[in-house]
Amino acid sequence: MERWRDRLALVTGASGGIGAAVARALVQQGVKVVGCARTVGNIEELAAECRSAGYPGTLIPYRCDLSNEEDILSMFSAIRSQHRGVDICINNAGLARPDTLLSGSTSGWKDMFNVNVLALSICTREAYQSMKERNVDDGHIININSMSGHRVAPQSVTHFYSATKYAVTALTEGLRQELLEAQTHIRATCISPGLVETQFAFKLHDKDPEKAAATYGHIKCLKPEDVAQAVIYVLSTPPHVQIGDIQMRPTEQMT
Repeated sequence: MERWRDRLALVTGASGGIGAAVARALVQQGVKVVGCARTVGNIEELAAECRSAGYPGTLIPYRCDLSNEEDILSMFSAIRSQHRGVDICINNAGLARPDTLLSGSTSGWKDMFNVNVLALSICTREAYQSMKERNVDDGHIININSMSGHRVAPQSVTHFYSATKYAVTALTEGLRQELLEAQTHIRATCISPGLVETQFAFKLHDKDPEKAAATYGHIKCLKPEDVAQAVIYVLSTPPHVQIGDIQMRPTEQMT
């Protein structure tokens, strides 16, 4: 990780869960991190914690609504003017709505597609352009995917969500191929966790908190820090090593 010290990483959805854990892990490694989310109060608290702990890196909170392309472009413009540009892009932000295929709302589907697919693609494009204009040839783009991007679970409320994550699987492989065609050594990686104990289930089952809690109660789940360590592993591999996808589940998870 030494080569990443003092370089800049963008982490989307950094206000909690996996995003916050990834941001903290990178700051611990001496990386300058821009952590973005629609609300930045939690990120500001995390930045203060990192400063108090004396970590060698820095966490910079940035408010950005990833469902709004203008917000994303404005963020990249600010990063360009204040910090030169992005060397690592970690597309972590994602959301799920309890909208089934047979009776779900179009607005719920659009929300998932806009954040899970379009925002990820826009951030990827802008991160690559940032690297290209500065002749950065060793950057890294990491998409936090899901095991739902590799199999369809028998839970109707997650089927459209799963479709967006299958898209992330395809987009990451397509990105790898395009980066190769562009004759660059910028790498692209997916990290696909199974059940991670975050607030995700509580947002998906916001009208049934008992069901949400039960999601995490029947097995020992992954922790956000487990996924963060996978990110550190991917970034620490030698430049000639391309990690395409890490699929990780709790040991007790069946599917």
